[in-house]
Amino acid sequence: AFAQAAQAPWVAPAADKAKKNPVPGGAAAVEAGKKIAQTNCVTCHGAGGKGDGAAAVALNPKPADWTSKRVQDESDGELFWKISKGRNAMPPWAHLPEKDRWSVIHYIRSLKK
Repeated sequence: AFAQAAQAPWVAPAADKAKKNPVPGGAAAVEAGKKIAQTNCVTCHGAGGKGDGAAAVALNPKPADWTSKRVQDESDGELFWKISKGRNAMPPWAHLPEKDRWSVIHYIRSLKK
């Protein structure tokens, strides 16, 4: 039962989904987010955010492809909640400063196809 529950759709609570990114967008925010992602996220999500990092091979489910429509269609609040909470192989990053987590979201947005 646990494995099934773990694979259930990963849905953020409505209140979290509705949160707006308090960090102003722009090149500086994207660059800051990219630096944070290169330090903390590339191992699994890959250098281009496609979910093809070196550690991704061993993971099931696979890390999210940040360039995908599925990820890009999620709200900033939803992404923030997922980054903060984590699930399965995705660790919770709540220990990172909030500003850093919001900056990573600006970086993720910059990868939109």
